[in-house]
Amino acid sequence: MKGKYQTEAYFKFLVYLVVIVLINLAGITLFFRVDLTQNRIYSLSEASKKAVSTLSEPLTINVFFTENLPAPHNTTKRYLRDLLEEYAIYANRYFNYRFYDVSPKEEGAGEKTEENQKLAEGYGIYPVEIRVLEKDEVKFKKAYMGLVMIHGDLIEEIPAITSTDGLEYRLTGRIEKLNRKISALVGLSEKVRIRLAMSSSLAQVAPLMDLNSLPQLPDRIREVVDELNKKNYGKLTYEYTDPVKTEDLEELRNKYHLMVLKWPDIPEKKISAGEGGIGLIIEYKDRSGQLPLIQVLRIPIFGTRYEMIDTDTLKDTIDKNIETLIGINEDLGYLADHGAPSLSGMMPDPARQADPLQNFQSLISENYNIRQIALTEDGAIPENLNCLVIAQPTEAFTDYELYQIDQALMRGTSLAIFTDAFKEIPQPRQQQFSFNMGHSYQVLSTGLEKLLSHYGVRVKPSFVLDKNCYKQPLSEKTGMGERPIYFAPIIKNEFINHEPGFMKNIKGLITMNSSPVTVDEETVKKNGLIASRLMSTSDDSWEMTGRINLNPMFIHPPESSEEFKSFPIAYLIEGRFPSYFTGKQIPVKEQKNQESEDQDSKKPNAEASKIESQSGFISVGKPGKICLVGSSALLTDSLMDPDGISPNAVFVLNLIDILNGRDQTAAMRSKTQQFNPLEETAGATKGLIKLFNIGGLPVLVVVFGLFVWWRRRVRRKRIQAMFQ
Repeated sequence: MKGKYQTEAYFKFLVYLVVIVLINLAGITLFFRVDLTQNRIYSLSEASKKAVSTLSEPLTINVFFTENLPAPHNTTKRYLRDLLEEYAIYANRYFNYRFYDVSPKEEGAGEKTEENQKLAEGYGIYPVEIRVLEKDEVKFKKAYMGLVMIHGDLIEEIPAITSTDGLEYRLTGRIEKLNRKISALVGLSEKVRIRLAMSSSLAQVAPLMDLNSLPQLPDRIREVVDELNKKNYGKLTYEYTDPVKTEDLEELRNKYHLMVLKWPDIPEKKISAGEGGIGLIIEYKDRSGQLPLIQVLRIPIFGTRYEMIDTDTLKDTIDKNIETLIGINEDLGYLADHGAPSLSGMMPDPARQADPLQNFQSLISENYNIRQIALTEDGAIPENLNCLVIAQPTEAFTDYELYQIDQALMRGTSLAIFTDAFKEIPQPRQQQFSFNMGHSYQVLSTGLEKLLSHYGVRVKPSFVLDKNCYKQPLSEKTGMGERPIYFAPIIKNEFINHEPGFMKNIKGLITMNSSPVTVDEETVKKNGLIASRLMSTSDDSWEMTGRINLNPMFIHPPESSEEFKSFPIAYLIEGRFPSYFTGKQIPVKEQKNQESEDQDSKKPNAEASKIESQSGFISVGKPGKICLVGSSALLTDSLMDPDGISPNAVFVLNLIDILNGRDQTAAMRSKTQQFNPLEETAGATKGLIKLFNIGGLPVLVVVFGLFVWWRRRVRRKRIQAMFQ
């Protein structure tokens, strides 16, 4: 019997072993994963799946990551490996990735470690310094934490991956960019010209500017262009010109904004008076750009200092300029005139003070080619634009310019309008001190208001103030504490509309100088449009109208509770918009003075007045979108961080994406949004919870103990009764 039981035990063991092996084999072929996170941050977005499943050429990702890194860097590597595995599941046969061991030899690395390190540095991946805690002692060590993407002859690197935040967005964005770049380069009908314009006369004054390596610059740039040419399918040409004549310099300066240096006679250095120009010109067809090679710094006390561009970063700078010229990214229109702030940081009106939009430009340029449009000069909006950004216009539009905006919307170009209700007018210093006032505010009337009203939306000429606002810390001299900045409302989660996909994970924003945005429900319904409120201020908000004074010391909330209510400050309108100019005379572009004089000098032709002209007027447009935000401050560097991870930046970037039809990209970006504030609790509720934690829990433990004691006593009595 004993032998029989042992045989059965062995047989069961073998059966169980076979079952376990089969389950593991099935698990390899029938792989699946369940993501239980709220935002599905560990699952690939649809945009990522599409990017790797539509590859037309081999894409290889080489990862250089040091082994056995301490937390949190070991988690970053694990997440990166899981993410690449997820890419591989949905990718076609052209996707491939590999991890290279680049650990130091003293940590037990393999023989090919030094070879792998040289390979990484050849791609531009260098070790970064991280902090390590060993044996209760803080130390610093160098570690490789980067990757490189090789797609055809193109190379795109991420030198340092120190966090998992937005990693999928960065990888997918670069994969899509490489795909677009290959298509653009292969389809070029002409070569991209890279021309160094540098006067030979600069060589004699180069030592005076501490630019001793200036004569070697042409050869260095040639090497850089040759290196770039290998990775750009041989689509680049390089030439060096020496503009020595004054006429040549003047032409280059006017056409390309070339830097021109002039100097007087310097007898002690045996240098004669002269001039010279320098700059790197990049041209493709009728598009061109100029890359400054010398930077002039005005340093107090020390005087003027000249610095030449770093040749190590020259390759990346040229490459980015080439991408802009050949249109790697989709065009995004930006209205550059009518008083709008310049993306370069220079204001068109010197008397007007405003925050620059450099962070906005930098973040948008990663996925779009910003095409600045001057309606005053160009007179028309390109037909191939998906979106036009109109930010803080302060000058009046002519009827012809409004007609161009209207017809662009009819063609399907969506509008992102960040407008202010008031124009800020700086006051003289003496007047500010004498009247205890800062700037004055004048109601804006650019003509854009009548267009928006026709579409069913408008901005009220008032400011929204809110008790739920940014609190400014005070210094010791002013008594410490905090001062509420009522014109900088904090938009809470419950006042944000999460129904649109791009707003789903945005749970808090901060605005400034916002005006209410109202919708005419009848007009919207009549035109068959859909209006969606995006965000509002809290119920503790009120309006400031009439005389505007935004000095925090003189702003006080109203005493009557009836004046408090929530105000919408951003709306999204969708549908087929009716033209404002239906039934009206089509505006004609006004001629400039010189052109008018030329026309007057010609003899009038009476017969020409009998000829009727018909333009391609569109009365009802294609499906489009208008987003109207009652503040332009959202685009400024004060409210947009340079990394693009704050809720404000995510909102703006997502908005631009959905207006360009990139809904999947917006969803991918917003799913990693980590700002997740707790729901606010009233003071009485907090007191009850605190009281329960202090006294309620001990009482519950005592009650539960008495209940257990009572149950045991009853059971004991029942058992005694059974045996008696």
